[in-house]
Amino acid sequence: MVNAALYLRRPLLVTGRPGIGKSSLAYLIARELGLGRVLRWPITSRTELKAGLYHYDAIGRVQDAGTHRGADELPDIGEFIHLGPLGTALLPYRLPRVLLIDELDKSDLDLPNDLLNVFEDGEYEIPELVRLAKRQSEVKVLTSDKGGSAVIVGGVVRCHAFPIVIITSNGEREFPPAFLRRCLRLHIEPPTVDQLGALVAAQFGDTDRVDVARLIGEFMERSEEVGGLASDQLLNAVHLATEIATSGAYTTDEEWTDLLTAIWHSLSPESG
Repeated sequence: MVNAALYLRRPLLVTGRPGIGKSSLAYLIARELGLGRVLRWPITSRTELKAGLYHYDAIGRVQDAGTHRGADELPDIGEFIHLGPLGTALLPYRLPRVLLIDELDKSDLDLPNDLLNVFEDGEYEIPELVRLAKRQSEVKVLTSDKGGSAVIVGGVVRCHAFPIVIITSNGEREFPPAFLRRCLRLHIEPPTVDQLGALVAAQFGDTDRVDVARLIGEFMERSEEVGGLASDQLLNAVHLATEIATSGAYTTDEEWTDLLTAIWHSLSPESG
């Protein structure tokens, strides 16, 4: 599915229960393909498209002029334009950037369709720079990369290599049909017992002091009871059990059960 998204230049909508590793897929792709830092855009109910594209601090520019310059001398506008994760991903890089749009199901109703227009065009305008284009065709602005900058020509940002867009959803809402039609979809299933065992082995190596098989079995039972647990909740339990065994600390069966209950708490809001 990742390869198909690359070839078709389509966003990949990744679904699955919380903590299953949806966001990690973006970082895996970036590392495997050597595409640098992942551009992460966390979504909330108040997130608008413009926030992902860029922010213009007009007030800061005026204040800077009043403090350090004459009232009629505004500082360069590029110092006060900061591209967001989406806006940075659409810069004309030779190789594509990986953009993680995290938890899109928390957005308002309009954002998914607003995103489609940008993805279809592969470009966007910064109106504040378009108005200046005749007087100043090139403007250097800040990007989402730490210490990064880019030169915008004519107020228009147009991608060269279409970004690899990973969109995650916890399934808390339905998306518009037009949005779903343009995305490729990947559902991540909960890990099996063998996969959890491999995960623990990769993280902790030799765990002879801890009965990992028993712990995984208890984890799977608890996961069924509460409607699904995240893999890192198992890792937390293994880490704690390893520390207790290594340090020689003593816990009763009742204390250990209470600890596991606290670590393996439900991820469902309805469960409290």
